[in-house]
Amino acid sequence: MSKVVSNQIKVLAKHLFEAEKNQTPMDALTVLKPDMTLEDAYEVQLEVVKEKLAQGLKIVGKKIGLTSRDMQVMYGIETPDCGHLFENMIVENGGEISFTDEVIQPKIEAEIAFVLKKDLHGPNVTVEDVLEATDYVLPSIEIVDSRIKDWNIKLQDTVADNASSGLYILGDKPVSLDEVNLPEIEMKVYQNGQLVREGFGKNAMDHPAACVAWLANQLNEFGVVLKAGEVILSGALASTIDVVPGDEYIAVFEQLGEVKVTFTK
Repeated sequence: MSKVVSNQIKVLAKHLFEAEKNQTPMDALTVLKPDMTLEDAYEVQLEVVKEKLAQGLKIVGKKIGLTSRDMQVMYGIETPDCGHLFENMIVENGGEISFTDEVIQPKIEAEIAFVLKKDLHGPNVTVEDVLEATDYVLPSIEIVDSRIKDWNIKLQDTVADNASSGLYILGDKPVSLDEVNLPEIEMKVYQNGQLVREGFGKNAMDHPAACVAWLANQLNEFGVVLKAGEVILSGALASTIDVVPGDEYIAVFEQLGEVKVTFTK
């Protein structure tokens, strides 16, 4: 990568970092740099990650996004993306999130979370490798959020913006893989008690572990490893839900339990 492109990437990363810090959305990166490639976008993400690490934040996991066909159709793409999870993104199950202070333009996704007991690094990671490396799974809600105004994004924008990650909530009870059939797990999301989304584990690339395998292989291209102890959010099982201030959201997963979060006005 040339020095000019490298400088552009650092500038774009700084804009994103400041937008998140100040909770103020910015123009799309693909508007600021129309020729941005997917590789450029991942380099921007990694620059922001480096800045957060320099600020003392700790990486606790990774996330895969845009894994369901519903999500890919919504954004007009054909491939997942991925980002990093930091310790300041964790919300307690049943907790509250301030709509005005902690998020910009949040949406809800229900996902299966993997917790690893062994490192996973590509290339050529398979579903079987993921299952062997998994300690346990949990139900989860991811609050996706965008630092880009009005969610006016292309794939490069969401990749650069840490795969539009915001916060996440995990269930309370670890579940062993021998207790579940991941592709057949049924998921339902309720908004103030009303059913608003349904899905199955297989909605994420036919098998949630296939998403984790994709992630390990994708990040290998940038020298990033999935580490033992990390949480991996494996991707939405249905389309996103726009958050309404004051509303309560509960995601119920067959065999895994439930997670709940409320957004205060």
